[in-house]
Amino acid sequence: MVFRMSTSEFQQEVLEKLGQLQAKMDMLVGNGQPGRVKLVEDRLTALERNDIRRNVYDRIVTAGIAFVVSAASAAIALHDRFLK
Repeated sequence: MVFRMSTSEFQQEVLEKLGQLQAKMDMLVGNGQPGRVKLVEDRLTALERNDIRRNVYDRIVTAGIAFVVSAASAAIALHDRFLK
């Protein structure tokens, strides 16, 4: 099936599609306001900061538990030595 379209109709259709594309780009990037991409970048930055902070807390807690377990193991191992 072949469609015949005049040049002006084709130009009108292309211009409409370009206008739609421009509107979508403005929505994504932002037209003088923060767009969706900027909002997503800000959220990602906040999540990365929280992830780093949580990893530091996890390491501190893990080190504390390891220290307590080591101290308890040492106390059990040396229990007989200190009682004599």
